[in-house]
Amino acid sequence: MLQSINPFTGKVIRSWNGNTPGEVENIIGQADRAFGIWRDTRIEQRAEKLRDLADLLDSGKKKLAVEMASEMGKPVTEGESEIEKCAWVCRYYAENGSRFIAEEIRETDADKSYVCYQPLGVIFAVMPWNFPFWQFFRFAAPAVMAGNTFVLKHSPNVTGCALNIPELFRDAGFPDALAGLILVPEEKVSEVSRVVIADDRIKAVTLTGSGKAGGAVASKAGSVIKKCVLELGGSDPAIILEDADLKHAAVESVFSRLINTGQNCIASKRFIVVENVSDEFLELLANEMQTRRMGDPMDMKVNLGPMARYDLRDNLHRQVTQSIDLGAELVTGGNIPEHPGAFYPPTVLAGCRRGMPVFDEETFGPVAAVCSVESEDEAVRLANDTSFGLGASVYTSNSRRGEEIALKLNAGACFVNTFVRSDPRLPFGGIGLSGFGRELSRSGMLEFMNCKTVYIMNG
Repeated sequence: MLQSINPFTGKVIRSWNGNTPGEVENIIGQADRAFGIWRDTRIEQRAEKLRDLADLLDSGKKKLAVEMASEMGKPVTEGESEIEKCAWVCRYYAENGSRFIAEEIRETDADKSYVCYQPLGVIFAVMPWNFPFWQFFRFAAPAVMAGNTFVLKHSPNVTGCALNIPELFRDAGFPDALAGLILVPEEKVSEVSRVVIADDRIKAVTLTGSGKAGGAVASKAGSVIKKCVLELGGSDPAIILEDADLKHAAVESVFSRLINTGQNCIASKRFIVVENVSDEFLELLANEMQTRRMGDPMDMKVNLGPMARYDLRDNLHRQVTQSIDLGAELVTGGNIPEHPGAFYPPTVLAGCRRGMPVFDEETFGPVAAVCSVESEDEAVRLANDTSFGLGASVYTSNSRRGEEIALKLNAGACFVNTFVRSDPRLPFGGIGLSGFGRELSRSGMLEFMNCKTVYIMNG
């Protein structure tokens, strides 16, 4: 049984039965048959369908945002922005996809030689709850433009959101069953995922989620020699140097840390501050954190909703309390509110270091861990003192200095004087425990294509 539980009220919204093995088999088969049609569809027609899909997303953004607010607590204003970004990525690949995969003539000893790009087939997509639509569309837009089809296994607690996805593709005029969806209860996810990955009709796998889930998927995909792309967690550092605009750094840092109530893999989580400005930055950061309004995610004036589930909130509180027990200083927040809902207040901890959960682990909620260092070199060393490697940022008035530091940081994306974000025009992904492979830009489109060499000598 799959259930959607409203994290603001704690009440069950809806329940669904999971698919039977026979139904899963049928969904894969239909996606495979749809691939036979879609791969032969002219790329101009694929682009047209993606534009139609973008129009549907724009016209339905309020409905989809309300669905997210109900199922996982995202404020409606943020939900609408998420859907707008999904429309953007669809239009981006509609506009640029044909150029990304155009044949490339190569001069060799042959009479003719070139590289072409062909779709792989049915892709199995395992998606998380924190950005129920964006995480999916940043995979799907390039994959579908490339000529692939997919079978989606979404997080059980956002099943209502997931059910909108095949409907959107159908309404946009894509082939029937191009967008497959399987419903899997939490206790059967591992078992069903193994079966799906092993199916010969599944040609590759993509997962956005936890390190544990990523390891399981990569292990199974590797055992059957299938390509996989993993976008996992992060413990992103933000370095604040002594010459930074501290007010700007604090505003950007809080915006990054509190997007989606802090449930964001690329949010800044560890704030590494040069000590001669650390007190001032800490005060600015704490004050900015306290400006957020926490409440009903349906309220358009609210910018901090509940966390998606109570167990996630409770685990975050464990990380905070254990870190305080180990010597971290609580500056603001750090308590579970008495009122209903899976809420956690914006929280700032100072004096954080290696060995504390808020430093070593990913904190998936509105918690900022501040570390004071003596120098730039120590800041870089501490920023890189992590098993993760998704994003990193640095704040300084000297952009050249910031660029030099960015090149030293071990992460898939490094931003100077602003917060890390995903953008259809730029590759997105990490290293280390943050995963491998890339989404978005041309790189993301080529992940699920056969890069084929054709070499011809005249007979």
